[in-house]
Amino acid sequence: MTLMHTLPDLPEKAQWIDEPEPVKVSTQRNWGHYIWMVLAGRTNLLSMWPDSAYQMKIFTARLLRQHYFVCNSPDTVRQVFLDQHDNYDQKGPQMRSALEPLLGDGLFVSDGDLWKERRAYCSPAFENELLPYYANIMTECCKEVSERWSSLPPSTEVDMLNEMARLTARIIGRTVFGDETSDEEAAQVVQGFSEYQHNIEQLGLADTFGLPFLRKFTNPIKRYRCETSGKRVHEVIDTIIARQEAQTSSKKFSLISLFVDGHKGRDGTVQGCPLSRLAARNEAIVMFMAGHETTANVLAWTWYLLDHNPRVAAKLHAELDSVLGGRTPTLDDVPNLPYTRAVFEETMRLYPPVPLLSRQARAEDQIRRRPIEKNSIILVIPWLLHRHVDFWEAPNHFIPERFLPGNPRPDKFIYLPFSVGRRVCLGMRFGLTEGILCIATLAQAFQARVKPSHEVKIECRLTLRPKGGLPMQLTRR
Repeated sequence: MTLMHTLPDLPEKAQWIDEPEPVKVSTQRNWGHYIWMVLAGRTNLLSMWPDSAYQMKIFTARLLRQHYFVCNSPDTVRQVFLDQHDNYDQKGPQMRSALEPLLGDGLFVSDGDLWKERRAYCSPAFENELLPYYANIMTECCKEVSERWSSLPPSTEVDMLNEMARLTARIIGRTVFGDETSDEEAAQVVQGFSEYQHNIEQLGLADTFGLPFLRKFTNPIKRYRCETSGKRVHEVIDTIIARQEAQTSSKKFSLISLFVDGHKGRDGTVQGCPLSRLAARNEAIVMFMAGHETTANVLAWTWYLLDHNPRVAAKLHAELDSVLGGRTPTLDDVPNLPYTRAVFEETMRLYPPVPLLSRQARAEDQIRRRPIEKNSIILVIPWLLHRHVDFWEAPNHFIPERFLPGNPRPDKFIYLPFSVGRRVCLGMRFGLTEGILCIATLAQAFQARVKPSHEVKIECRLTLRPKGGLPMQLTRR
């Protein structure tokens, strides 16, 4: 039985495959030069992998004292992320080292009983009954961006990555932190995280090679910059929490109110113990980063891909014009925008917002009869899985039609933009709805062209971004 996700068998299929591929990363020629691979990965995590990694189902490596195992097939991903979850619930040491200074014991980093407790605590913020409330804020924020763009002179150049970051920060600030969150506060968090991501050591030699004593040898300048940018983020979240605690009446539901007051539902009928100030801050930062950074990156890549492929842009515009006719979309419109959704999902396939997931084995195990040592680092790499030649037809092409209704859905263990298994993203439906509504609101009114002199490149550190931003020229449709 094949797991190949094939393209719809339509007359247009040959045309789709003939279209030029969007930007990719340069690859290593072969295995064997592990030191060079690590050095490449310290700059871009996706430059480590050779061409053969897009064909292999499993592969292993040993870097001095540290054993690595890469799950690159649906059965191996399922074993680690679902079937044997309790043995692989710990994040990898590199990920913990990179994120703990910013997130503390937040949901993205924690494991075991603490993770289960926090997961249950955070989940009410993403209940389906709240989605209409969130959707209204999403479209209002998009309208504000559209109005600002309309006031700009024709062919004004904007950094689309920064524009989408400001938009999603505004959305997550108002939906999750409350209406009082200012644009200045959201911007400070965005800037703080960008600086943190730029300076953090994502492949520390101590964790990469299993040599703890190397932790003493770090770059003091980058460490100081990370601490400074992290403090900027902490200051904003602390201010929001203090403001929430000071309110005594007519509180609206927000994630902060849930953390501070202990409410487990929108109406507060079921109570839970409130989190400490530090725990509330850690979880709030996790939710802000998960709800802002990843969606902003996908939306920026969407604008690039629509410019790269005029056929797809024309088909998207036709759907938006037919369904919306120039009006602002609502949550009720989302089911009637299948091509818009397909564009967003195909963008997440080509440019998964978190392109590398890591776990650490608590105990010995076997995967496909290969021995797994205790403390082995297990890697699941959506970037590789989403472009695997055995699982996707025309894997490097931008073809949204593969996600249209009526076509088989890809196996959830080879397409995992929101992760998969027990640690699947809590905000998956939130993020998908946000992406569709943002595209529908802005793309029906505007087109954007990449600045002619700009070469689009990929940067992958903690997340996957267009390197150096994405300068684009705006024009009204």
